[in-house]
Amino acid sequence: QVQLVESGGGLVQAGGSLRLSCAASGIIFRIYNMGWYRQAPGKQRELVATITSGGSTNYGDSVKGRITISRDNAKNTVWLQMNSLKPEDTAVYYCRAWQVLNDYWGQGTQVTVSS
Repeated sequence: QVQLVESGGGLVQAGGSLRLSCAASGIIFRIYNMGWYRQAPGKQRELVATITSGGSTNYGDSVKGRITISRDNAKNTVWLQMNSLKPEDTAVYYCRAWQVLNDYWGQGTQVTVSS
């Protein structure tokens, strides 16, 4: 059974930092591309950051320079380090694992940034 379990969300003041974690099980983690997406109320889900199985990264325009994605294949974990948070970063953040044949999503973790 595949599980992607996000943690690390919460309430933070603007300008603060959070580190989200996504622990994966039930997949061969090292061959999966991993990503973080977010969805704010009334908005579509959008890309935050991705990291391929080879370690290449990509970031959404709204978070570039403030957010870093990383992974540890030995720990089956991907992280999202978020700095200089803004109220507009408030959303549910979802972890995703995908490759050619499969695509999995976590349940999400709430991030709320107060002004």
